[in-house]
Amino acid sequence: MATSSRARSQEGRFISGVVEGFYGRPWTMEQRTELFKREQKWGLNTYLYAPKDDYKHRMYWRDMYSAEEAEQLVALISAAKQHGVDFIYAISPGLDITFSNPKEVAALKRKLDQVKEFGCRSFSLLFDDIETEMCPADKEAFSSFAHAQVAVTNEVYQHLGEPDTFLFCPTDYCARFCKPNVSQSSYLRTVGEKLLPGVDILWTGPKVVSHKISVESIEEVSSVLKRAPVIWDNIHANDYDPQRIFLGPFKDRPTELIPKLRGVLTNPNCEFYPNFVAIHTLATWCKATADEGPRDVKMAGDEEQDPCYSPNKALTLALTDWLQEFLSTDQPGGPCCPPARLKKDSTEEEPMQTDKGDRSYVPGPGENPLYTAEPLTLDDLKLLSDLFYLPYEHGSTARTMLQQLDWLTNNSRAATAETDQTAEWCSRAQQFDDMCEAVVQMFNRLSNAPNRRILYDLYNFICDIKSGVGLARAYVKTLGGRGRPSAQLMNDDPEPWDFRGGLSGEFQRMLPGHGNRDLFRHPPMTAVYCIRPYCPEDKVEVQRIFREMQKAGEGNVPPKAQPPLICDSLSTDDISPSPQCALILEDEIGMCGYALALTDAKSAAAKIQRATSDSVFEEFPSVITVQMLPRVTDPSPAKRMIGQLLSSIRSTGSRGVFCELRHSDRRRLDFYTKLGSFKPVKVSGLSQDILAMATSL
Repeated sequence: MATSSRARSQEGRFISGVVEGFYGRPWTMEQRTELFKREQKWGLNTYLYAPKDDYKHRMYWRDMYSAEEAEQLVALISAAKQHGVDFIYAISPGLDITFSNPKEVAALKRKLDQVKEFGCRSFSLLFDDIETEMCPADKEAFSSFAHAQVAVTNEVYQHLGEPDTFLFCPTDYCARFCKPNVSQSSYLRTVGEKLLPGVDILWTGPKVVSHKISVESIEEVSSVLKRAPVIWDNIHANDYDPQRIFLGPFKDRPTELIPKLRGVLTNPNCEFYPNFVAIHTLATWCKATADEGPRDVKMAGDEEQDPCYSPNKALTLALTDWLQEFLSTDQPGGPCCPPARLKKDSTEEEPMQTDKGDRSYVPGPGENPLYTAEPLTLDDLKLLSDLFYLPYEHGSTARTMLQQLDWLTNNSRAATAETDQTAEWCSRAQQFDDMCEAVVQMFNRLSNAPNRRILYDLYNFICDIKSGVGLARAYVKTLGGRGRPSAQLMNDDPEPWDFRGGLSGEFQRMLPGHGNRDLFRHPPMTAVYCIRPYCPEDKVEVQRIFREMQKAGEGNVPPKAQPPLICDSLSTDDISPSPQCALILEDEIGMCGYALALTDAKSAAAKIQRATSDSVFEEFPSVITVQMLPRVTDPSPAKRMIGQLLSSIRSTGSRGVFCELRHSDRRRLDFYTKLGSFKPVKVSGLSQDILAMATSL
């Protein structure tokens, strides 16, 4: 029966649509109804109801819906059906359910039976973002957490009559959570083997927010799950950072995935109206099929060409449609409002004017003429999308602005002293100023777009970027000697909008290495790094990185001819790092660096038979070593690791830390020198080839 149900559900139907699954204020009933209309228009077929902050979806999942709530859900489910959208009701009992208690399972069935009475025919059980430790009662009843979840899911699925669409979200819902990996995960293997075949499984890809999702990765997880997954895609989710919003296209998911997936649901921005681009471009992607053949138009910027889908082309189509919404009134069916007036000085913050004003007024001789706002353009929306693109990359204009600012600040001497770069500096400064002006004008036109609902969702973000661009613009003008130094940059008593971030900003500025990205030292960089504690299984990779960097740094000097270093003994595991004093750096490829420390360096020196003055160990009793692979171009992760290690070492009572370097290792010498806190120290007994640098704690 389960097999036939699955056959019915899969025949000719690729699940595609939207999951409302973010943390934060849920969307309104009106917004959800508008979403159904968009999905129908664009060819999407599914809506998964899973707002984390709906109490009766997650925290109070046992509570039945009141008569008023029931009326709203009935209307919502009916609206979805009216527009050809499959309404999937999700419930998330994992915070506190006792899987082995029949009363708990009965409560879950009772809640879903109530929703079924509302007209809902598709359901989902979510076990994401919960603790994995079972209670004692469940440990007695089930051999593993996966067995507990599968048992309850199968029972509920059968109780509901094995609906055509029933989704299960595992606790390990991405590759990063799987231990030791996807193919060897006992949790996923249990889910794949024991979950009834009519139940589909949600998956976010390599990470919670996956930069790219490859065909190979989906084939791997499908093999373990014994079914094609439904992608819960967080590429446009912004609930983890209220200062960011994502207006770039659905991308970095090849259309070759489509026949290998059960479906794709996007979990987009918390703000409803700006999700136009995310959902529109997903719809375009879902309609792309391999038999369409190559595109006749190749868009610039599509670095990895997909013959069936161009992210840039899809973005242009979405922005073109979105522009029409911007230019319409926010009251459906109502007349189009005339744009509000702007201040003449476009460099100041514009208030949100919503009144029409006295349109019959005619200025007299010598009076100021009326100012009418210019209409929003497609180029404005393209710029908006570039400034708020995607989690792992800026749009092309934003990257160009960062690159220009980086070059202008690093070559500022050419602005005031006549050099062979002076003409180039002035040209680049003008280009940067023009781009800044385009941001200001975009802000002005957006602020006066008739559709205020979209604007209100965007306003905080565009105010913030306009202010940041304004500060950078003023700084470049100051470097070029045009006018007095900006009051925004130099004033000892600034206005509150001249410094960003509030308390959160203050905390971030105090963290090691935070300022690197803010100063745009490497603006094209989009790598995301993870710093985690060292574990014994990391030993082999640490040694590999050490050997690779030793070979690159030491030239042709045979390793045996080199004098021993205490740092080397840490890297080769001849000496183990102190507890809580070892960190690993990972990027999307894997381990790319490490930082190890030993609180008692004197005992280590004795172990490798190194004669070193005791006075050094009295002042700097601890030793540290850091190694980064060359692909790590951003110095901030290493700085952050050193900051964490120094804090750990300081907590042990150590007075200071030193590191040992060979003169031939120019890369690390340069790194420690630029840190500023480590200074060269004289150590008797050291080989002339070795340099010691130290810092007090």
